[in-house]
Amino acid sequence: MTHEHATTEIAGRTLIVTINRPERMNALHPPANAELDAIFNDFAANPDLWVAIVTGAGERAFSAGNDLRWQAEGNAITVPPSGFGGLTSRFDLDKPVIAAVNGVAMGGGFEVALAADIILASENATFALPEPKVGLAALAGGLHRLPRAIGLSRAMAMILTARTVSAAEGKTLGFVHDVVPQAELLTAAKALAAAMCELSPLSLRASKAAVLQGLGEPTLQAAYEGQGRYPAVQALFRSEDLREGPLAFAQKRKPEWKGR
Repeated sequence: MTHEHATTEIAGRTLIVTINRPERMNALHPPANAELDAIFNDFAANPDLWVAIVTGAGERAFSAGNDLRWQAEGNAITVPPSGFGGLTSRFDLDKPVIAAVNGVAMGGGFEVALAADIILASENATFALPEPKVGLAALAGGLHRLPRAIGLSRAMAMILTARTVSAAEGKTLGFVHDVVPQAELLTAAKALAAAMCELSPLSLRASKAAVLQGLGEPTLQAAYEGQGRYPAVQALFRSEDLREGPLAFAQKRKPEWKGR
């Protein structure tokens, strides 16, 4: 399906979302954010879609972040409740999201990537939170997610110098899962998504919820004891898939996951 500022494609159980403003290095403005909000709303609600991939059109940029030209032209800057790119404030999304970063990921673009669960990067990808260079701050989650991903000291060194990091350094720091040639990026992302789709979707959702919500608990014990109250964990224990997994194992066959 083609929208004005993004395209979507379905491959099996995977939704592929491509930010489609290459003439602006896939920078996002309110109409694009609204489209992405609607796309990810539909993804979250669709029981037939289990994993999403988000990437950028063209070879130059994943997303250069906020469209400063739009802002400089006097247009109002608004963001949907789900946040920048329809993802940065979407804290209730328990389905896995892969960011396939195919070039520049700056400011809000980097924040969208950090809001995904796994970042795959092309060899030419670059990352930065350069907002202080233009009198702004990375308040769409970057200032919170980056320290959690790579540790306080290394994150502060990036944030307080606004420096640009290569894909290779991003992997060394730990926020990039893997680096591949640009021509192979989407293939690698689809392969990772396909591997996820071989697993119980409800198990993955419960696992993601337990990890991310557990990080917000004050102690390890609180996280351990509290995980049973998370909706995704409760859904797993009520599901048909909870019975299907052990049954398929006992019958020495591949599980037929229903996602319910």
